[in-house]
Amino acid sequence: MTATTPASLTARALLLDMDGTLVNSDAVVERCWRRWAERHGLDPVEALKVVHGRQGYATMAVLLPDRPMEENHADNRVMLAEETADLDGVVPVPGAPAFLASLARLPHALVTSADEALAQARMGAAGLPMPESRVTAEGVSASKPDPEGFLKGAAELGYAPGDCVVFEDSEAGIQAGRAAGMRVVGVGPRAAAFGPDVHVRDLTELRVEPGPDGTVILTFAASAAT
Repeated sequence: MTATTPASLTARALLLDMDGTLVNSDAVVERCWRRWAERHGLDPVEALKVVHGRQGYATMAVLLPDRPMEENHADNRVMLAEETADLDGVVPVPGAPAFLASLARLPHALVTSADEALAQARMGAAGLPMPESRVTAEGVSASKPDPEGFLKGAAELGYAPGDCVVFEDSEAGIQAGRAAGMRVVGVGPRAAAFGPDVHVRDLTELRVEPGPDGTVILTFAASAAT
């Protein structure tokens, strides 16, 4: 239901997805994946329903379940290069610059399905600072919705999973956060359907403040949904 008063969450650390959460990269994602789907005789509209939140090889495994995984990994390397080179239309999600500025002295990490090169390219194109702590595709053995990335992010920051709040936009990412035992803030239109603890239209709908005991206090606008 829609909250009638501002909701709040208290955490020790925040774990942040990138695409769709901090950076709006939908235009380039859709361009690259449409081309890939057409090359493989797939319906691009149906393909785009499952591309968000996963590493490319994992998306390919969903769309072409009988194809050898080594072919998916090879295609994924090509896809990453294409996406890294194409930054047209990559912009920050509304509120992302102020949100990240408010986290400058608070525990947080980026947990993204992008590799390091793609993460650097997109954060740079959006004019956003790269978090010092981050878990990128090279650092995990399994893609979201597996919780490995979020668990590694929490461990790197030194906090228990239950003390962390995840920010995510996709079904796979929200599932990964829940599987990690973390609370989830859903960001953007995709997230609303997947049952996050709180849903915001964008990052303008919350405020981040340090608590007196070293916690992180998230206060959400009355328009946020819980």
